[in-house]
Amino acid sequence: MAITATLVKELRERTGSGMMECKKALQETQGDIEAAVEAMRKAGQAKADKKASRVAAEGLIVIRQTADAAAMVEVNCETDFVTKNDDFREFATAVVEAVLDSDPADLEALLALTTANGRSIEQNRRECIAKIGENINVRRFARLTTPTGVLGSYLHGTRIGVLVELAGGDGDLARDIAMHVAASRPLCVSADQVPAEQVTKEKEIFAAQAATSGKPANIVEKMVEGRLRKYFDEITLLGQPFVKDPEQSVEKLLKAHQARAVRFERFELGEGIEKKSDDFVAEVMAQARGG
Repeated sequence: MAITATLVKELRERTGSGMMECKKALQETQGDIEAAVEAMRKAGQAKADKKASRVAAEGLIVIRQTADAAAMVEVNCETDFVTKNDDFREFATAVVEAVLDSDPADLEALLALTTANGRSIEQNRRECIAKIGENINVRRFARLTTPTGVLGSYLHGTRIGVLVELAGGDGDLARDIAMHVAASRPLCVSADQVPAEQVTKEKEIFAAQAATSGKPANIVEKMVEGRLRKYFDEITLLGQPFVKDPEQSVEKLLKAHQARAVRFERFELGEGIEKKSDDFVAEVMAQARGG
């Protein structure tokens, strides 16, 4: 069967693959476009498996919010260039909308969800890898919902995202608190949420520092307590100076609005991922050889 330009064009539109790759697939399937699509999807899965070990530390933080729910995801790729690709952006949007709509229990459940095109998020991820040529991962997600409280969100560019839940207050206050969390990186809401082992570790450090002062034990104890209070103010949301008005703490701001911070989620793109610093020339050569 003759492989027409129209057939190649249709296959390109359905798969997003290159012209020669589409022509080859059609030749191998004697012009059967459905068989060609299936073969190219299988090939895409093989490409995805091959690229799975490559570090993906760039990408997008994406947020979606309704009146009673908010969702945030981190979707990673290998280079910043890909974050501007329409296919990658559409995939990230589909992921966050799936989180918002379906409330998956974990990452495995999220990847198994069926999207509008009838395929799972995992299948779409692999096909996106085949089209773009980079490793792509759905790294993590968060979803907040509240029947009576107030939700807020803030996205700093595409690299830092925050979701906040308040009891009381309004949407503007919730957004301000989310913006503060993005800028000031609190560890948790209040001092009672700081892990016990971390408190013990800091106490030991402060005690060792205070002991060198040569002061009596009761004074050293008060010094340690004072330093611990200061430490809590630095790392907790309530203790930090509000980023838009450093003269008052976040706790005082919330009390002034008769509100309480319930919880927050903060994602920063690529945090905790060990990035490779490969030789650029070697990387280009490897890609040219089909690596």
